[in-house]
Amino acid sequence: MVLDRSAVLLVGVCAGAAIGFSFIGHSDSAQSTVIARPMCATAPLPGVDRTPEVAAALQCAAPAQRQLLGTLKKGGPVRIAVFGDSFGDGVAFGLQQQLTRKAGYDVLKYSQPATGFTRYKRLNLETRAGEQLGEGPIDIAVISFGANDAQGIITDKGEYAALMGPKWQGQIGERLDRFVALLRRHHAMVYWVGLPRMRDAALDGDVGAINDFYARRMAALDVPFIDTRPVASDAKGQYAAYLDDPATGKRTLVREGDGIHMSMTGYKWITHGLSERIRGYVEATKKIETAGATSVAAGGQ
Repeated sequence: MVLDRSAVLLVGVCAGAAIGFSFIGHSDSAQSTVIARPMCATAPLPGVDRTPEVAAALQCAAPAQRQLLGTLKKGGPVRIAVFGDSFGDGVAFGLQQQLTRKAGYDVLKYSQPATGFTRYKRLNLETRAGEQLGEGPIDIAVISFGANDAQGIITDKGEYAALMGPKWQGQIGERLDRFVALLRRHHAMVYWVGLPRMRDAALDGDVGAINDFYARRMAALDVPFIDTRPVASDAKGQYAAYLDDPATGKRTLVREGDGIHMSMTGYKWITHGLSERIRGYVEATKKIETAGATSVAAGGQ
């Protein structure tokens, strides 16, 4: 067991977040045991991209968990489970391109198109996630739902609940809470990726309201919410099919023709900041694990 004294030996690190990304909450999963909380340092982390394209604003790496410490100690890949709808499929793709197996990550796509928290009669997301995960632990979980949730529902009590009304928020909020709790029972650090702006004005209004509701709920659960709207919008904050690549300045197609989904390039774009944050979290935990091993080798507890 790595005790708090090993944290004294640790030079904490901070992970980069993409320009314009908003992180609401940044602590570890409440039901997971925290070993040590790294301090933020001003010194750059070797090997972590600190270019202007990666955020100017730095976010501290999350507290280390027993689960991730154990994974790193065994030398296994960091397991990242992605849950969501068709947008979640794209998020999984973006993360797979940036957090590769060669680099020590295993991104698992558990997303399924045409699903959502308002569509439990079609598929209960909690039941499905439990079946997918089985008894095995995961190190990190990423959630991305929303576009299919822009509708009213029939509550568990058989009552109609209009979109974003009190009954809707109460029912969907309970489902969100249970879903996050399920992932935390598997010892995962949880992140939520929000939706970008939609081309259709009416849908954009509904999705914006859903995004804000999910962000508030995640804040209450201390789950980081990644707001993709700033990085996937034009200079005026509006929907844009093409944007200038921040690294090359080249005009780049970032949206699909349906006005809802991102292009494959777009998915890599909006998950870049999260990839950097996860790398920082893992690197910080590696330092804790190394410090603990050094302490034990030196006769410490």
